[in-house]
Amino acid sequence: MTGKVYLVGSGPGGLGLMTFRAREVIDSADVILYDQLPGEEIISALPDVEKIDVGKYGGKHTKEQDEIELLMVKYAKEDKTVVRLKGGDPFLFGRGGEELETLRKYGINAEMVPGVTSAIAVPECVGIPVTHRKFASQVTFLTGHEDPSKKDSAINWEWLAGSPGTIVILMGVKNLPNIAKALIENGMKKDKPVAIIERGLRPDQRVTTGTLENIAETAQKKGVKAPAIIVIGEVVSLYKE
Repeated sequence: MTGKVYLVGSGPGGLGLMTFRAREVIDSADVILYDQLPGEEIISALPDVEKIDVGKYGGKHTKEQDEIELLMVKYAKEDKTVVRLKGGDPFLFGRGGEELETLRKYGINAEMVPGVTSAIAVPECVGIPVTHRKFASQVTFLTGHEDPSKKDSAINWEWLAGSPGTIVILMGVKNLPNIAKALIENGMKKDKPVAIIERGLRPDQRVTTGTLENIAETAQKKGVKAPAIIVIGEVVSLYKE
């Protein structure tokens, strides 16, 4: 079997922050399985090969995760070069680890192509460093959307509320009211600065700022929508419009 699967991170959005290696393997692909997170600029620039949209739109999946993984296996067994294209980096809340497990289970040759993660690049692009010598010597990355099949949350809110440094949340817009409430109830100051960056590094990028106490209400009034990165911490005070 000569088929191979590349798990590719496309970066935070736009061709300019896609790595050379990512572009190289995309151009060599026979089949590309992509979701919406790479953004329109990257998706419209994909080569003229078989392309399958496996994205999630408004909570609705075009393909379930197990279907996506079996498609990769199927095409690899047909001796095709397969690119599974994801936004950001595939191993940071991108389910790349799960896909790699499946490929190994079926004996499929796989290569990981890291991407620039939106968790750092998107705040950076608006002038918010996730670490800073004055404000934050620690950064915690958090998913705002845990596996719904879990019986209990894997997040220790008490520890998180008391931890120093910056908190960066991916996929947290829908659950923002609950996140803010949990942090406040566990002791985080209500006036902690918060920023939400929607559609980072895209032409319609937008930043919404507030405090932990009012950010959920502010986001609702402004109609904040995913995809967005949420940053909580003193580093947000460095943001200038």
